[in-house]
Amino acid sequence: MKNELLHIGPFTIYGYGLMIAVGVIAAYFTAEYRAKKHGLDPDRVFGLVVCAVVGGMLGAKLLYFLTEFPAILKDPSLLLDISNGFVVYGGIIGGILCCLLYCRKKGMVFLKYFDLVMPSVALAQGFGRIGCFLAGCCYGKETESPLGIVFHESAYAPNGVKMIPTQLISSGLDFLHFAVLIWLARRVKADGQVAGCYLIFYSAGRFILEFFRGDLIRGSVGILSTSQFISIFTCLAGVVLVICQGRKQKLRERTVSEEKE
Repeated sequence: MKNELLHIGPFTIYGYGLMIAVGVIAAYFTAEYRAKKHGLDPDRVFGLVVCAVVGGMLGAKLLYFLTEFPAILKDPSLLLDISNGFVVYGGIIGGILCCLLYCRKKGMVFLKYFDLVMPSVALAQGFGRIGCFLAGCCYGKETESPLGIVFHESAYAPNGVKMIPTQLISSGLDFLHFAVLIWLARRVKADGQVAGCYLIFYSAGRFILEFFRGDLIRGSVGILSTSQFISIFTCLAGVVLVICQGRKQKLRERTVSEEKE
C-alpha cells in the first residue's frame, strides 16, 4: 500500500514497477525451464518474452486510449501521458498477436509456444496485481467488511475509505490460475488447449471480479464494463480453441490407430 518503496539519491524505486519487473523475470525463467522439459527451444523464449512485453504494453495503452476516446477528443494532450493508463486485456491481445508474428517469422509452431507461455503470463499477472495493490490502482468498491483495506497515500484510490481488496483477490486468482495451468499442461495432449484454458479461466474470473471494482474510469459497453464485454469473446475464443484442438487430436489418434491395423 506504499508505492514509493526506496529512494536512492535522485532515483525512486516504485512498488508497481518493481512488481512488474519481478513478474516478467519470473515468467521468463519459468517458461525457459518448461521449454527444456517439453522439448522446445529455450533460446526462443527470450524473443517471445520481449515480444509479449512490447506488444503487451502497446496493446494495453492502445485499448486504454480507445476507452478514453471521448476524453481524448476534448483534451488531446492525454495522448502524451504514456506512464499512466493501461488496460490488461489490451496487453493480453497485443502480446499474443506480437508473439504470433514472431513465431511465424522464426518458423515456430505457434500453438506449442502459446501453451508454453500462457501459464507464465498468469504468473506475471499475479505479481503485477501486487504492484497494483502497492500503487492503489484497480481498487474495489467501498465496503464495511472486516477484510476491507484502507489506502492513505494512494494517488489513484480514494484515501481513508475501506474498500474491497480487488487487487489482492486478483493476484491470488492469478497465482492459482498459474498452478492449474501447469497441472493441465501435464495432462492435455492437444496443442493450444492449455492456452485455451487460460482464456476461459481468466475471462470468467475477470468478468465476475469486475462487479467488485470501484475504479469507474475504464469505459463501458452498455451495462457491461469494457473488460466484461471483451471477456465474453475471449472466453468463447478459448472454448473454441479447446474443442477444435481436442477434436483434431482425436482425429489424429484415430488415423494413427487405423494405420497400425
